[in-house]
Amino acid sequence: MAQATAARLITRIVDAQAARGTASVVLTGGRNGNALLAAVAASPARDAVDWALVDLWWGDERFVPAADPDRNAVQARAELLAQLPLDPARVHEMPASDGVDGSDVEAAAARYAEELAKAAGGGSGLAVPAFDVLLLGVGPDTHVASLFPEHPGVRETDLTVIGVRGSPKPPPVRISLTLPAIRAAREVWLLAAGEDKADAVALALSGPGEVQAPASGAYGTERTLWLLDRTAAA
Repeated sequence: MAQATAARLITRIVDAQAARGTASVVLTGGRNGNALLAAVAASPARDAVDWALVDLWWGDERFVPAADPDRNAVQARAELLAQLPLDPARVHEMPASDGVDGSDVEAAAARYAEELAKAAGGGSGLAVPAFDVLLLGVGPDTHVASLFPEHPGVRETDLTVIGVRGSPKPPPVRISLTLPAIRAAREVWLLAAGEDKADAVALALSGPGEVQAPASGAYGTERTLWLLDRTAAA
């Protein structure tokens, strides 16, 4: 699944650059997200992309120190980013707990929201860019980004980025895009591999509503793509 998704992602980035000159991608962490990045790194086709003209964002992040190996950004650099000729100004990591906002996760979330708004150019509607591809891993409980079932963050409608406290999955403090920000993407791709994801996929696709199953509320303006292996699709 990771290899097939990597091929799709490279093609999508090339197409976006052909159409608009640049491309923007929102990365996801976790088992499936990191496997995808490793597959892109191993693909000979990756050189078809002008990586200096790719904007990279994150859907969520663990609010821990910048060098913490649990951070999605640290893992992404290890799997792929360190191997690419990226423009550092186009790599938009979420703030860390040892950054300028210290332990104030709400201020850190607001700082990332400001960065998104600046990149969006002040257009109408939600102040986030129209991402070409927004990647989301689907958790066994149907969570996406750091939006968990029945958790306050999944109900947020006004903010684009939130601080998450009391996450049921450690660490308890995180930063996350909200569902309205996710839905601004042109394409949303949901990744699930492994039999431990099968029940979550079945629930999310049965239409229970985003509060009960956040993955069911994640969709793009042009396309929503579920990428599953056979066990997750069972």
